[in-house]
Amino acid sequence: MADFFDTDEIVKSYDSLIVAKIFRYVKPYRSLLAVTALALVLSTLGELLLPIIAQRTVDDALVLSFSALREPLAGDPRMKGIKIPGDAPRALGFAFMRRKGLSAIPAEKRQALEKEGLLLPGPYYLTPIADPRVLPASLQASLETEYPRMSGEMARPVLADGYFIAPQALVRALSPADAKALRAGDAKVVRANGTLFMISLFLVLAASFAQTWSTSLIGQNVMKAIRMDLFTRTASQSLAFLSRQPVGRLVTRLTSDVETINEFFTNVLVSFIKDVSIMIGVIAVLFGMSPLLALVTLLSLPPVLVATSVSRRMARDAFRKQRTWLSKVNSFIAEHISGVAVVKLFGRERSVAASFDGRNTELMKANLGEMYVMATFRPLIEFFSATSTAVILWYGAGLHDKGLLSLGTLIAFVNLIRMFYSPVQDISEKFTLLQSAMAGGERVFKLLEADERIPDRPTAALPKPLLGRIEFDHVWFAYKEGEWVLKDLSFTVESGQTVAIVGYTGAGKSTIALLLSRLWDIQKGEIRLDGVPIKQLPLAGLRQAIRPVMQDVFLFSGTVAENIELGLKLDRSQVEKAAEAVHADQFIKNLPDAYDAKLGEGASTLSSGQRQLLSFARVVAHDPRIIVLDEATSSVDTETERLVQAGLDELMKGRTTIAIAHRLSTIKHANQILVLSEGRIAERGTHDGLIQKMGIYYNLYRLQWGHGGINPE
Repeated sequence: MADFFDTDEIVKSYDSLIVAKIFRYVKPYRSLLAVTALALVLSTLGELLLPIIAQRTVDDALVLSFSALREPLAGDPRMKGIKIPGDAPRALGFAFMRRKGLSAIPAEKRQALEKEGLLLPGPYYLTPIADPRVLPASLQASLETEYPRMSGEMARPVLADGYFIAPQALVRALSPADAKALRAGDAKVVRANGTLFMISLFLVLAASFAQTWSTSLIGQNVMKAIRMDLFTRTASQSLAFLSRQPVGRLVTRLTSDVETINEFFTNVLVSFIKDVSIMIGVIAVLFGMSPLLALVTLLSLPPVLVATSVSRRMARDAFRKQRTWLSKVNSFIAEHISGVAVVKLFGRERSVAASFDGRNTELMKANLGEMYVMATFRPLIEFFSATSTAVILWYGAGLHDKGLLSLGTLIAFVNLIRMFYSPVQDISEKFTLLQSAMAGGERVFKLLEADERIPDRPTAALPKPLLGRIEFDHVWFAYKEGEWVLKDLSFTVESGQTVAIVGYTGAGKSTIALLLSRLWDIQKGEIRLDGVPIKQLPLAGLRQAIRPVMQDVFLFSGTVAENIELGLKLDRSQVEKAAEAVHADQFIKNLPDAYDAKLGEGASTLSSGQRQLLSFARVVAHDPRIIVLDEATSSVDTETERLVQAGLDELMKGRTTIAIAHRLSTIKHANQILVLSEGRIAERGTHDGLIQKMGIYYNLYRLQWGHGGINPE
């Protein structure tokens, strides 16, 4: 058996047109979108700020390493081209610069400056101190204060021009108490940076919460709006359109396909923007810290890009296969659970189980294929991340030894590399969700844009009072082009009359009921209500005036009373009166909770006759001017039919009635009987008159009452 609910093939990775259609639903939530954008910016900046704070803390407070460079004298060719930052500390005719700040000076020139005593590589520790009394006693004893000098590499600490300067090795050799006293200023920097770090963390936390909350709210509202539009549009489509759509497919469009659009907001769009922002931000920060090391980092990216591209294609193929087999499994389950009685009656349990096992095995293989892609890609990205980190540590350590890179910058690079690779992995894993969202969006908007509704452009109001005179004037109708079901059909039902329509199966009897309420539109001719063509009347008003009682009764989940009033919000007394009119109250009162008894899906706990009686009570409650009985008593047993007939007689008084019946005994008292044959009226007249003609009606009647023939009644 063919799979009925096959899902459309997913081929799109990104479609700007679908995204534009989705964002039309976002316009009412511009304020939430602004919150999302602001939260995205703040969280991205906050995350990028964290490694920068760590780098500043290490370089400015934990590991202080300065070199001393003689202030350039005017016209001194040896200092030509050397630029000293304006905020560099100055003392004893020297400018103190971070060792990484000397990286702009060529190595040969640095060596020449060192030989001439113009550059003292140190490293030195430097901190602002105005009063030597704040220094530890061990440092005060060795302090040069009377004639501070810096010629060659100094071995003793110096206090000059408001700065305390000492060899870094000397500071590291201090006792913990002396080091704490000396580095009180550094401790303040650490505390300040620590506070800023915590503020940044809370900023990231708050921004991430705001981003998640706002995107979820937008997604839920958009999903609600799309689902409402989709339901309204689908419910308003013509039966011609709905008859071509499997119910399972429509339910899928309204549920899982709309859910993929929600995932587009909450898991794809914002995450993708943030991931790209983080990656761009990381690269910018890397080049800001050390262009040379950043370039080395970028050289490690090509293998990652290749792996990501290959993984994306493999994930796409695995995802398609998984969705295809999931659809086949769902189709098989839906079909065979619905037809489980047939499976049991024909002893097909083992065969069906074996067939399901085959599909289930293929689904398992497809799921494993998708898992293999992720199981391979994730460790591969981790491998590249670790490799890049190792390269950065190896190369950065060499730059650090040469004084071209600070320790804080090297630490920041390691953190930033990990921050860079996390979005790379996330983007690849979100690719399947993006595919699903694009495919779901395409299917949803395709259904939304389908327009096969019955035209509702009224040019006349419903007549008041409505008499209920019906006229079919040379009506032609076909469900499929060229295959005429009704051919040049003409008849009139006067106000308050009952016209019965009979004929062999396929003659077009039920089609007349559908055309009268404009569930389908005719191709030729005219149908009039009180002399006004029904195409000129408001569709809602027309259908309110005409109430059908169909052969296949549909009852909704809910109470008995809710199924009778069907949205009218009637008083209980009105509901009970409607039930009493068709004698439905007799069995309703015997139900648990009576009118408040809960009916399950399809009201399967009720007999077909009881369901039909409830449908009669529903029509009575709605009090229409015109009633269409479409095989209304075909599924009612003889005992129930007597009760129903009494109710129908009361219901039909003063109302125009079209009765389509197989049981000819129920229409003997109709004002006129129309006999259809191959879409045309073959006979018309009263019951007795048609019997005397001994034509089609006579043969139908004789078939129902045996070979001899006529019911004595």
